[in-house]
Amino acid sequence: MPTKEKNTVKRTLDPKNPPVLTAEQKARLQALAAMPDEPIDYSDTPGLPDAVWMKAAAQLPHTKKQITLRVDADVLEFFRHTGARYQSRMNAVLRSYVEAHKAHAK
Repeated sequence: MPTKEKNTVKRTLDPKNPPVLTAEQKARLQALAAMPDEPIDYSDTPGLPDAVWMKAAAQLPHTKKQITLRVDADVLEFFRHTGARYQSRMNAVLRSYVEAHKAHAK
């Protein structure tokens, strides 16, 4: 069985040198940009909670360790529906919990 390193594909996107878009991709992006917000159906999107920990995502530590973590399906779906960087938001919630409980642990 191959090692994980051999199965992992890493790609780096250079913002100064973005990939070339096809004419179809450009047309789709232009159509989306021209679309007004009113016809967008937000009825199936989860509301943002008023919890203080949502602010925690603004400042994320840079040192991270990759792990495998099992979470309830509904928890995962909630965070996935919050958009890009949902894993960073999950980490921020856990960090907020740790910080809140450090004082009590002493």
